[in-house]
Amino acid sequence: MNEPEAEGIGGSVIAGTILLATAYAIVRYHVAGDVPWSEFSLFILNKGLCLAGFILLAFNFALGPAKNLGVPVPRKWLLARKAFGMTGFLLILIHALISFMLFSASYYGKFFNPDGTLTAVASLSMLAGILGFVVLWAYNLSFQTKLSEDAIFIEFITSRRFLIFALLLGGLHLVFMGYEGWLKPAGWQGGLPPISLVAFAFFAVGYSLNLLGRE
Repeated sequence: MNEPEAEGIGGSVIAGTILLATAYAIVRYHVAGDVPWSEFSLFILNKGLCLAGFILLAFNFALGPAKNLGVPVPRKWLLARKAFGMTGFLLILIHALISFMLFSASYYGKFFNPDGTLTAVASLSMLAGILGFVVLWAYNLSFQTKLSEDAIFIEFITSRRFLIFALLLGGLHLVFMGYEGWLKPAGWQGGLPPISLVAFAFFAVGYSLNLLGRE
């Protein structure tokens, strides 16, 4: 399979992932839930893009190790891993920007104290999210600039230890962001699991595969 064909396959998987993730957000919050459609353009779409970003990042860091463990991963998916990773990073970037725009007590009341300050859990979630984003940014930047010519830097930033750290930060962000809701199924919109829990499930599977199968 040549590079254009791999890019075509990658584009199809990426588009499908974004559509399915956004559809899940629509069904959970608008169709089965009680969130008004006026909130779709930013608040709900942001959730769908976040889920799609985490799924694509999981594909990026888990497909190779999964292949090493004997899982039948299509070669065309392996060739598209870079596209999955870059797109996942861009979606997480969009998610971060929208989240900063919306981050207020009216949207995320559980993260604010009565005096308007952040709760301890919210602070930890934001810190993990920011650090995880910076690490992902550094990882992607290293292959797009002159830093790619620095063998020592590339060896460090693509090392197992560095990637495991980056993945862990993303997982911690999800846990701190949504674990309270995960433990209360009775309060789930439409009876469907929260976006953060679904994203964490993909992260947990991908993280486990990476730990077990990365060479």
